[in-house]
Amino acid sequence: MNPSSLLLVLLCCGLTLAQGTIETQSPSCVDTCNNAKEFGAMREKIHSLETKMMNIENRLTGYESRILQLEQKERNMVIFSAGIGGGSPLGPFNTDQTIIYNKVFINTGNAYNELTGIFTAPVSGVYFFTYFCHSGGVRKTSLHLYKNNEVILHIHDHQSADAADNGGNAVFLQLQQGDTVYVRLKANSHVYRSSTVTNFSGFLVKKTN
Repeated sequence: MNPSSLLLVLLCCGLTLAQGTIETQSPSCVDTCNNAKEFGAMREKIHSLETKMMNIENRLTGYESRILQLEQKERNMVIFSAGIGGGSPLGPFNTDQTIIYNKVFINTGNAYNELTGIFTAPVSGVYFFTYFCHSGGVRKTSLHLYKNNEVILHIHDHQSADAADNGGNAVFLQLQQGDTVYVRLKANSHVYRSSTVTNFSGFLVKKTN
């Protein structure tokens, strides 16, 4: 065989081997590409899940903050309302008497003492108070609302021929923690024991430092 023929045979054999090698490796390349695509898609899903988890965590943090704020507001909530039960006249007495409103409707914060009739401010702040009374006209009625030892409000009705009288008053007060508020029945006056018409109420409007 001459050199030219031998070279041609070797070239054909080389091409055949190269083709076989390419055909053998092609499926592996396809698998690698598919795996890369799947990995990329999985990475995108993981990133999406991480973003959603971060959003959920942020929302939970916001909810926890709101719950703490509500709990703090509830701890600072001060509301009371109480009346006098009994269905009979209270007084007259020879001396001034602190009225004990013994029928408690609500006492959130436990600042009102139903045994003494005295409200004690648990925190410093602005408070709102009301008090009302019912009485007969045959005797005078005189009720004073006190802050500590200071008279703040009056309810007064002179003796008259009226069968019955009603009165009331209200006030905003700046109180410091420990200040007391209460109602006193003045000497030689009276009110009617009825929680529906003779009562004392108050609540914290705004806490101050």
